Order: sequence, then structure tokens, then C-alpha cells
Amino acid sequence: MTLLSIIAATIAGGLLSLLAAALLIAGFPQRWLPRLVGFATGVLLAVALLDVLPEAFESGVEPHNLFLTLLLGLLAFYGMERAAVWRHAHVDEEGHDHHCPTHGHHHHGQVGRHTVLSVMVGDSFHNLVDGVLLAAAFLTSPALGWSTAFAVIAHEIPQEAGDFAILRAAGMTTRRALLWNGLSSLTSIIGGVLGYFALSHMQAAVPYILTIAASSFLYIAISDLLPMLRSEQHRPTSIWQTVSLLAGVAAIAIGSIGHAH
Repeated sequence: MTLLSIIAATIAGGLLSLLAAALLIAGFPQRWLPRLVGFATGVLLAVALLDVLPEAFESGVEPHNLFLTLLLGLLAFYGMERAAVWRHAHVDEEGHDHHCPTHGHHHHGQVGRHTVLSVMVGDSFHNLVDGVLLAAAFLTSPALGWSTAFAVIAHEIPQEAGDFAILRAAGMTTRRALLWNGLSSLTSIIGGVLGYFALSHMQAAVPYILTIAASSFLYIAISDLLPMLRSEQHRPTSIWQTVSLLAGVAAIAIGSIGHAH
């Protein structure tokens, strides 16, 4: 049953992120993307601090060890992002990807093959890691699993929209860009299944994996999404982003109160 939940959650994440890209093609108002980023930021912060970390600390593991794991996780994600192995893409109202390596150096439509490869490898690895983190959450409790899945889906939507924008800028057809996005999302299913079988025999490792999950969510929110929200110059958009952020926090907080005891 747990394995089926993990597979269902990873498939849902992939399908919803593809749906986001499809909506982008169909003329989904671009102004909603910053609001989605705001909502995703709130969800990531709340899931990390209200759901995932409390579960890890209630496991009985020495708090110093978990805080060290949290610190190492943040440093590892920073290092991987600098090495372009792990990235989080998001687009602004003009459709520019803020983490596209060529942004600011090439004109639209001249994104190179190297950039496309970097996006696909980075996205696939990111999804694989998300799958393992989801497995650890579901092995702890179904409630934690689904709230973690919600956080993964929330940050996947602006990320996939950003990745799709890069693939289209590289000259890919709509169908091909969707296909590549879909293939990269399949790695989360692989990560979920591998994580389930590995962690089922290593229960002692689960609190540490949960802490790494929290560090992943916090890193994305603090290093990628919050700076984007802070740099927004258009006041009405900024207000909507803040409202969306608070809505994301509230959605998780209400759920956390419901299954805290």
C-alpha cells in the first residue's frame, strides 16, 4: 500500500507539472506564474518547518546530528547547483528563465544544445532526489507523505514551466518539449521505488533523509524563490505574490494541525 502511494504521488507530480507546461502553451495568463511561485514558496517553507523537520526530530535521533545533516544538506544543494547538476528553474512575467545559463547572454531562440542538456540532466536528477525524499516521507506516515508530495508538486509547476520555456527557446517543437519534460519526470518514479526498497531495510536512515528533504525545500525557497519575490518591482504583482505565499503557508499549517496528534 505504501509503495502504491509513493508511485501515485510521483506520477501525480509528473502529470501536474506537464499540465502546467500544457497550460502555458494554451495561453495560460503569464501573470499567474509569479503567483504560483509565491504559493510554492509558502508551501515549501511550511512543509519543511511544520511537517518534515518535526517528524524527523520526533524520531528520537540526537538533535545535533539532524542539525548537522540539515547544514550539510544545504551546503550540498548549493554545491550541486553551482556545478549545474541540480537546478530550479522559474520564469518571470516576460517568460524569462532566471536560472537559464544563457539568460542575458543570448537572444531568445538561441539557447544552445549544452543548455538544453544541462536542463534535462539537472531536472532528471532533481526529480530522482524528490522521489527518494517522497519515499522516506511515506514510510514515516501517509499524512507526511502526501504533504511532502504537495510541496514537491508546488515547486515542480513553476520549475517545469521554466524548463519548458528553455526547451521552446532552443527551437524544440511543443510536442517534443512536452515529451522531454515527461521523460525527465519519470525519474521521480524510479527514485520513489528505489527509495522505498532501500529505506524499508534502513529505517534508522529515514529521519536523516527527511532532514535532507527539509534542506532541499528550504534551499529552493530561500535561494531561488524568495529572491525572485523580493526583486518584484510591480506593486500589485508583489502584493499578490505575498498573498499567495501566505496562502501556501496557511494550507500546510491547517493540515499540520489536523494530523499533529
